[in-house]
Amino acid sequence: MVPLHPEFVIGKDKRKKAVLLPFSEWEKVLDELEELEDIRAFDAAKSSAEESIPFNQAVREIRDNYDA
Repeated sequence: MVPLHPEFVIGKDKRKKAVLLPFSEWEKVLDELEELEDIRAFDAAKSSAEESIPFNQAVREIRDNYDA
């Protein structure tokens, strides 16, 4: 977990309206979200009923189709 030091913007109704983070912390949050997205994509691919192919074969097929 990324340690955060948020500051809150409070509206006229005294409720929290927004959050401010130091930019370096925001970048870490984005990195964590991207990693989570990768994990979810991997999990979805592993649970898929589709047949998998070796990475080198996939690259070869992509290159073949790109050149066509």
